[in-house]
Amino acid sequence: MTASNGTRRVFICGSALRGQPDHGNLQGAKFIRPANTQPRYRLHAAGDGWHPAIYEIETGGISIPGEVYEMTSDEFDYLAGNEPPNMYPADVYLEDGEVLTAFLYPQELIEKFNWKDISDLGGWAAYKKSL
Repeated sequence: MTASNGTRRVFICGSALRGQPDHGNLQGAKFIRPANTQPRYRLHAAGDGWHPAIYEIETGGISIPGEVYEMTSDEFDYLAGNEPPNMYPADVYLEDGEVLTAFLYPQELIEKFNWKDISDLGGWAAYKKSL
């Protein structure tokens, strides 16, 4: 979603969260609020836990916790350029009905590599803390 001032709101739910190692990839993006997705996603630990991978699913989804940031186009481009291979920007649906951009991962690649489903562990930060 692009705002009238040229910024966009982005949902972050992985290694760029506050307190996570890639938070610097957000540069000066403005933290807006914590948020959760609607229960229509699955969360996996891709690359043997190297980064999170989410995808939308018709049934059996969960609500993923994360954070909403407001970014300039330069900040968004920097973030996109530092995402792992195969991640792509797409709409994500929050519990309150807001539709934002998030970085998703192809479900077929997750299944191909049989990456661990961590959907029921409370989000990416909770998964990393459990290790």
